[in-house]
Amino acid sequence: MQHDVTELVARARAWQAEDPDPETREELAKLIEADGGSPADGPAVASAGTGTELAARFAGTLQFGTAGLRGELGAGPMRMNRSVVIRAAAGLAAYLRGQLPEPGGQEGPGLVVIGYDARHKSHEFARDTASVMTGAGLRAALLPRPLPTPVLAFAVRRLGAVAGVMVTASHNPPRDNGYKVYLGGGSQIVPPDDAAIAARIDAVGPLAGVPRPESGWEVLGEDVVESYLARTGAVLTEGMPRDVRTVHTALHGVGSGTLLEAFRRAGFPEPLPVPEQATPDPDFPTVSFPNPEEPGAMDLAFATARATAAESGPVDLVIANDPDADRCAVAVPDRAAEGGWRMLSGDDVGALLATHLVHKRARGTFATSIVSSSLVSRIARAADLPYEETLTGFKWLARVDGLRYAFEEALGYCVDPEGVRDKDGITAALLVAELAAELKQADRSLTDLLDDLAVEHGLHATGQLSVRVEDLSLIASAMERLRTSPPASLAGLAVVSSEDLSEGSDLLPPTDGLRYHLAGDPGAGVEKARVVVRPSGTEPKLKCYLEVVVAVRDQAALAAARASARSVLAGLKADMAAATGV
Repeated sequence: MQHDVTELVARARAWQAEDPDPETREELAKLIEADGGSPADGPAVASAGTGTELAARFAGTLQFGTAGLRGELGAGPMRMNRSVVIRAAAGLAAYLRGQLPEPGGQEGPGLVVIGYDARHKSHEFARDTASVMTGAGLRAALLPRPLPTPVLAFAVRRLGAVAGVMVTASHNPPRDNGYKVYLGGGSQIVPPDDAAIAARIDAVGPLAGVPRPESGWEVLGEDVVESYLARTGAVLTEGMPRDVRTVHTALHGVGSGTLLEAFRRAGFPEPLPVPEQATPDPDFPTVSFPNPEEPGAMDLAFATARATAAESGPVDLVIANDPDADRCAVAVPDRAAEGGWRMLSGDDVGALLATHLVHKRARGTFATSIVSSSLVSRIARAADLPYEETLTGFKWLARVDGLRYAFEEALGYCVDPEGVRDKDGITAALLVAELAAELKQADRSLTDLLDDLAVEHGLHATGQLSVRVEDLSLIASAMERLRTSPPASLAGLAVVSSEDLSEGSDLLPPTDGLRYHLAGDPGAGVEKARVVVRPSGTEPKLKCYLEVVVAVRDQAALAAARASARSVLAGLKADMAAATGV
C-alpha cells in the first residue's frame, strides 16, 4: 500500500507541476498533504496516508466520447479542469489539422467557433480552447458572452466553421462542467470521429509543448446573436395569433435573455420570468438538479404562475429551459393536477410540435429516437411524410437525410434543421407558443389537441424507470443479467421479440442497449407495448423507457384508456425493477 501511495503522490505532483490553474494546483497540494504525504517529503517519499481521494482523481483519465467530456470540476485527470480541457483542445486541433488543407492554403485556416455557458470555469475553458486552436494554426472565434448552446450550433453552420466547441454541462449538477464538440455542418460528433479525436488527445505530450498564445483569436460581435434571433422568428407563420400569456424559467441558466427577446420580436406578450431563477448562477441555489424533469425543479415556476393569475388574470403556459437552453419543458393549466399545473412530457410536446408542423405544411423527414414515443411515426405516415428512427441523441437524429423535424423524449426538439441542426429550446418554445395561441383563439388547448391525437392514432402512454447509482458496475451487472436471463413477459404481456442493440443492425449502429417488443391485450384494449433499457450517456443512471399503446374508440373512452395505460406502465416499471435488480 505504501508503494501505491508513493506512486500516486509522484503522479499527483507531476500533474500539479504543469497545471496552469492556481486553484486546482492548490487543491491538489492539499490532497497530497491530507491523502498522500507532506510536500516536504519529496517526490519519492510518502507518509502513511491512505491515498483514497488521490486514487479516485488518478484512476484514469476523463474519457472523451460522443458526448465529448463531462464530469465534476476539480484537480486531476478524472475531473474537469484547465489541464484536461487544454489536452482535449490540443487533441481536437490535431484531428482537425489532419482533416484540413494546410493553413494558409487556398481556403485559409479552418474556423473553430467556441461557446460557453455561465457555469464555474466555463469562460476559462473556452478561452483556453481559443488559445490552443490559435496556437495550432487554426482560426478561433469566441461567442461574445455566455449564451445558449443552440446559438453555438447555429454559428457553426452560419459561419461555415470546421468545428464548434460548447463548454457546458447542460442540466447536470452544479459541480459539473462539460465540453461538447460539433464538426462542420453543425452536428455533434459520432463514431468513428469520437475515437479518432480521443486518440489524438491521448497522444498529447506535456502541456508545456502545447502552444498557447495570449491573443490571436476573435471575439464575435452581437451580430451572430442577431442572426440567430432572426432565424428563430422565421419558423413562425406571419399573421397567426400571438395572444398567449407565458411564465418562463431559465433555471439559473443562460436562456432567459435570448428567449425573452425572441418572444418580443415575434410579437408575443413578453413572458413573465421567474425572478429567483432568471439570472445565471453557477450554484443553482433554488434547485437540487437544474433539470425541468427533476422533482421540484418547476415549483417556483408554478408558484409564479399561480401568483400572476391571482393578481392579473390567467396564465396559459409555463415554459422552462434547462441551463444551456437546448431543451424546452412545457406545462399547462389543469385543475385536476396538484398545484393546478400539469407538466407535459417530452413525448407529448414532440407529438404536438409534429402536428403543428404538419398543419404548417412542412415537408421532409420526421425522426425520433428509439426511446421516444412512436406516436410521431403515425402522425408522419398519416401526412404521407417519411419517418426514421435513430439511436438516442441528437448526434444521430441530426444526421437523418432530408430531416425536417426531430424530437427526443428528454425535452429535445429540432424544429429548424437548416438553422440549428441540434435540439433548440428557444425556437421550440416559440412554436409551442404559436400553437397554443392558435388553439386559444379557437377556445381550445394543447391538452384538447393531445386528446384528438389519442382518438385518431391511439393513446401512446410513456413512462420511465430511472435509477441513479454510485457504483457504475451495478449498471454493467444489470445489463449482463438481462442479456443472460431475458424476461419472457412483462406486466402480463408476452415478450414477442428481444433485441440486443449492441449487435447493431442494418438500420442502427451498435449501442449498449436492449429492446423488447410486447404483445397486446385485446381485452384491455392494449395494442402493443415496448421497453428499451440503456445506460445513460451523460449521468450515472440506468434507464428503462416504457411505452404502451391503447386503442381509443372516441373521446368518451379516453378515461378508461388512460386507466388501462397507467396500469400497464406500473406493471412494466415494477417488473423491470425486479429484472434489472438495481
